[in-house]
Amino acid sequence: MTPMTPTSPPLSRLVPEYVRRFTAYIPSKPDDELKKLYGCSRLFRLNNNENALGPPAPAQEVIKCFPAPRASIYPSGDAYHLRIRLGERLEVHPDQILVGNGANEVISFVIKAFCQEGDNIITADKTFAVYEWVAEFSGFEARLVPLQDFRFDDQGMLAQIDDRTKILFVCNPNNPTGSYWSEARLRRFLETVAGRQIVVIDEAYGEFVEDSGFPNSIRLLHEFPNLVVFRTFSKMYGLAGLRIGYLVGDHEVVDVIRRTCVVYSVNSLAQIAAYAALEQDGEHIAKTRDLVREGKELLHREIRNLRLPFVSGAGNFLMVQLPINDGLAYRKLMREGVMVRSMTGFRFPNWIRVTVGQRDAMEALVEGLRKVLTD
Repeated sequence: MTPMTPTSPPLSRLVPEYVRRFTAYIPSKPDDELKKLYGCSRLFRLNNNENALGPPAPAQEVIKCFPAPRASIYPSGDAYHLRIRLGERLEVHPDQILVGNGANEVISFVIKAFCQEGDNIITADKTFAVYEWVAEFSGFEARLVPLQDFRFDDQGMLAQIDDRTKILFVCNPNNPTGSYWSEARLRRFLETVAGRQIVVIDEAYGEFVEDSGFPNSIRLLHEFPNLVVFRTFSKMYGLAGLRIGYLVGDHEVVDVIRRTCVVYSVNSLAQIAAYAALEQDGEHIAKTRDLVREGKELLHREIRNLRLPFVSGAGNFLMVQLPINDGLAYRKLMREGVMVRSMTGFRFPNWIRVTVGQRDAMEALVEGLRKVLTD
C-alpha cells in the first residue's frame, strides 16, 4: 500500500485577520526594466519626491571614499556620532534623538512603543500612508479624518479622540498637498490635547518651507513633553537611497520608544553621509529651494496654460488633477519617459503628484501632459 501523505493545515490559520485583509505595497520595477517595458530611452523619476541635486557635496565625498573593508564591520548600533552632531545642531541632548532606517522604521518604533490591542491612532485620510499602514498591519485601528481645504483638520482630529487613542500623526507640511499648520495652530492643538496622547509632527519636508510662520517644533518640546518630531535625510539632504531618518522627543518619551528599536538597522555609510550632509547644508538648502522655486514657477505657468487644476504648497512636489484616470495617465506618461505618482492610492482619484526637479525634467513633463490631453 502507498503510504498516505499527511495533509498540512492551511497557512491562513497562522495569519492574523488584520494581516489577511491588508494588501501588500508593490514597488515599481528598476529603471532598466521600466525602460524596456514602456519603450522609452530615458526616464525622469518624478514620483518619489527625491532631491534632483543629490546629497550635499561633503556627503557625496564621503560616499565616494567609503573604504570597502568597513563593510565587514557592524555600524554604530545607536548612531552615536550622528546623534551627538544632531544634538548640537538642534540644541537638545543626544539621548533625546533616535535614528532609524528611514521614516517607516521610526513610525513603527513609536506605534509599537505605545499601542496595544484595542488602541487607535488618528491621522488624516489623505496623507503619508505609512502611519495608517503600520497601525493596521500591527492590529491597531487607524482613524482617518478628512482634510479640510487640502489641510489637516485639527478640530476633526480632536473630535475623534477617545480613551483608547494613543497617537495623533500630523504630516507638516502634508504629503501630498503641501499644506501646513502655523506655530499658533500647532500650539493650540497641543494645548487642547493637554498631554493625554502622543502627538507626532512629521517634518520630512520642513526644510523646504521658507515661511517664518512655520513652526520649529523641536523648540516646543520643553513645553509639550508628549510631542515627538520626525525628520529625515531622504528629502532635502538627498540620501533617500541610504534610508536614514530620526525622531526627537522628551527624555522620558524617547526612553520608552528606545525599547522598541532595532539596533544596527542604520548602516555605516548612511550614518557618516548624514553626518557630513550637515557640514555645509545652508548652501545646499538654498540651492535646492531655488531649484524648487524655479521649477514650480515653470509648472504653475504651463499647467495653467493646459487649464488643469493643481495644488501646490510647501515641499518639492505638487498635485495635478486630470480629466482621465490617473492610472491611464501614468502609463501614457511612462511611454514619454516621465514617471509620476498616481494618486488613487492616496484617495485622490484622477490626480497625479509630481516631484519638482531640473528644468529638462519639468519640460518633459509638460510635453508629456500635452500629449496625454490630446491623445
